[in-house]
Amino acid sequence: MDFNYTEEQLALQDTLRRYLAKDYGFEQRRALAKSAEGYSRTHWRQFADLGILALPFPEEFGGITVDGGNAVDNMLVMEMFGRSLVLEPYLTTVILCGGLIRDAGSQKQKKQILPAIGGGELLMALAHYEAQGRYQPSHVASTAQPDGGGFIINGAKAVVLGGGAAGKLIVSARTSGGTNDSNGISLFIVAHDAPGVTLRSYATQDGARAAEVKLTDVRVAKDALIGTQDAALPLIQRALDYAVAALCAEAVGAMTALNEATLEYIKTRKQFGQPIGRFQTLQHRMVDMLMATEQARSMTILAAVRVDANDPNDPNDANDANVTIARRRAISAAKAYVGQSARSVGQSAVQLHGGMGVVDELNVSHYFKRLTMINATFGDADYHLGCFSDSLLAA
Repeated sequence: MDFNYTEEQLALQDTLRRYLAKDYGFEQRRALAKSAEGYSRTHWRQFADLGILALPFPEEFGGITVDGGNAVDNMLVMEMFGRSLVLEPYLTTVILCGGLIRDAGSQKQKKQILPAIGGGELLMALAHYEAQGRYQPSHVASTAQPDGGGFIINGAKAVVLGGGAAGKLIVSARTSGGTNDSNGISLFIVAHDAPGVTLRSYATQDGARAAEVKLTDVRVAKDALIGTQDAALPLIQRALDYAVAALCAEAVGAMTALNEATLEYIKTRKQFGQPIGRFQTLQHRMVDMLMATEQARSMTILAAVRVDANDPNDPNDANDANVTIARRRAISAAKAYVGQSARSVGQSAVQLHGGMGVVDELNVSHYFKRLTMINATFGDADYHLGCFSDSLLAA
């Protein structure tokens, strides 16, 4: 199978690489992480000008291609973002929320929201996970009760990535069924400043931002519903699969940058009158780091290809259980392997740098923190190993 990138994809990757190398240095990133918003609106507008924010969307809704970009395009972007530890909420706004609106939104929702995302005017966040749910996407205790021509939403959402900067939230809530039932979950678009919405933003370990969201008698109109009432779980699962594939690509970018930084360090750091890179044991460690990164890259490519193979707008794909099982198996396999590799590469990089590997002034510790957070986001390695095992039994 040919896994070579197209000329357009290579051009996109090169453009983004040059921009980030010039305008998104490590010290600039540290300053952004400590700022009030935790990201740069200037960079966000620049990403919009480069066409990156509209990449996954069809041309009729502000995208740059007729049918919209695919998961491989997202993979290239996220790998570059991983190399520079980009803080802007591309994953939550474009891939998660933009993907949900693209795949399941009404024509009105698509026309209103997708061009605003692509133009850099609107940021969004997915408020789905809850404190007691661990990584289970079917655990939803929040409720949405019908009320005249709309719904009243009550509940609380935990660790909403990018929630503090979002102008709109996509909120999951139960319109029927019990807390852990697969059926009965619906999705709603909620303005961040709607009456009854309380948002507490905070910094995460890796310098990014998340929020706790509480919804108390939040009223939304009927047209705030995304897709079909009671049937949102498959849409959420596919959006999360897309996000996991993107996170794997970001991890590969971060691991690649760590390998380059570590190799440069052991070539220049001297001990016993010679560079420590001449010691065979350290050479073997570097080879292990490189192999882990390249194997993670292969798993990420497989995940990106498989996640695009299940089209929710194609009845044959959307209703084919075997296609869905194969997609989730590839996603879980990639997330589990990338999570294990990220930990191995991160720990080795810190150890080869010695005491300098954990100081805030060196980018190595920041890469390791981000890799640790990626492993814990949308299911850690242990969780996805369990999912992979379950998918084999289901098949």
